[in-house]
Amino acid sequence: MGNDECQAPAAPVTDPFLGGWANTDLQVPLMPGAIYAAARRSAVSKRFPDERIIVPSGGLKVRSNDFDYAFRPHSAFIHLTGEEGTQAVPDSVLVFEPSQSGHSVTLFTRPRSARAPGPKGTEFYSDRRHGEFWTGRRRTIAETADALGVETAANDDLERALGGALPTRVLRGIDQRVDALVPPAPQADAELVTFLSELRLIKDEWEIDQLRIAVDCTAAGFHDVAGEMHRATSFGRGERWIEGTFNRRARLGGNGLGFETIAAAGAHACVLHWMRNDGPVKNGDLLLLDAGVEADSFYTGDITRTLPVSGHFTDTQRRVYDLVFAAQAAGIAALRPGARYREFHDAAMRVIAEGLDAWGLQPYGRTAATSESDLYRRYTVCGSGHMLGLDCHDCASARSETYMDGLLEAGHVLTVEPGLYFQPDDLTVPEELRGIAVRIEDDFVITADGPVCLSSELPRSADGVEAWIASLR
Repeated sequence: MGNDECQAPAAPVTDPFLGGWANTDLQVPLMPGAIYAAARRSAVSKRFPDERIIVPSGGLKVRSNDFDYAFRPHSAFIHLTGEEGTQAVPDSVLVFEPSQSGHSVTLFTRPRSARAPGPKGTEFYSDRRHGEFWTGRRRTIAETADALGVETAANDDLERALGGALPTRVLRGIDQRVDALVPPAPQADAELVTFLSELRLIKDEWEIDQLRIAVDCTAAGFHDVAGEMHRATSFGRGERWIEGTFNRRARLGGNGLGFETIAAAGAHACVLHWMRNDGPVKNGDLLLLDAGVEADSFYTGDITRTLPVSGHFTDTQRRVYDLVFAAQAAGIAALRPGARYREFHDAAMRVIAEGLDAWGLQPYGRTAATSESDLYRRYTVCGSGHMLGLDCHDCASARSETYMDGLLEAGHVLTVEPGLYFQPDDLTVPEELRGIAVRIEDDFVITADGPVCLSSELPRSADGVEAWIASLR
């Protein structure tokens, strides 16, 4: 008898994951922001009649090898869908298709992993990037339609849907597949980017509520930090303790950070976007904390406070702080509907200029050739505020005439944040000022009656800051 005759018949291969799964489909309510997103989609439809409009969410980005960064959709996609937090699905695409009544809108998205035989029947346990066993449950197509109030289809159908010769505008650079499927139209695509950015300039009531939530949670993080500063002094990298203290609040109360936390102690505060946060926090120094919590709706707060680590400002620190405080107060006073956007910055800078003049600080000397805007830039570096919303620096692609050179209107949400930064190696300032930096930033919504401070819970004056810190120790 040969060897072949001794072998038993091969047993059939059975997939241990097939069968035996309960039906866990859900009845989901309409998301609170979805009604407002529908109105925004109508604005897009009205602006671009008879054209196909494509707004992708973007996809996952590799952090290292087989680990991705946490996914956050593009802000324009969020604005037009009302999507929230951890429900967001990578590689989704919102398509406006021209119709007789304007546009039909379809969200193409990845369905929930199937648990049945078929082309993608093993995804739920074998796909490390998208499988439910690896990354958690996502909504079914029907659940997404119910949650966002928009027609929804599987993203496998996207290529077919984008066929045909139609004038098409694409939010480019977000989804490589979409960019490859639709020939570029540079001018038309650029106009879409601008419109979607300007559409976010005036916040509706729901957006303002979300910004209140984000700012309130941000303020709570500042309370946490003010109470933890004394502990941070015991670590070689105390800035990391400060960073971690705030970031814990961001994850507890919101979706996470609106931007990387700036926890800058001592001379590090002279670096506008100090995010290394690897230095010590020493008694006698100032701590500049610039941070924001991103709510589950993706709207973010943005607050800055400069805190004396010991609990008390030195005379020199207080002199700098009081000047920045006065500049911020002047900027706030300039906020009103109908005012030029630039007026609050100009008002803050006038106070800064008068204060520095009184101190004898004119880095280039005053000459006929020196423009007023450049005279003090060595110590102020940047503008005194920005629009705030889904992005920390919101509406960045808006035209100058509607933003920087425009007028303030009810519904604008913006920051006022003047600062002074005396670099540690700057020989144009007295030695006692070198290495001191102060920035104070608060968030405001413009109403018909004037500005409302969303971050008013936190003290701003030097005396108020000292009393606040003392109350938490």
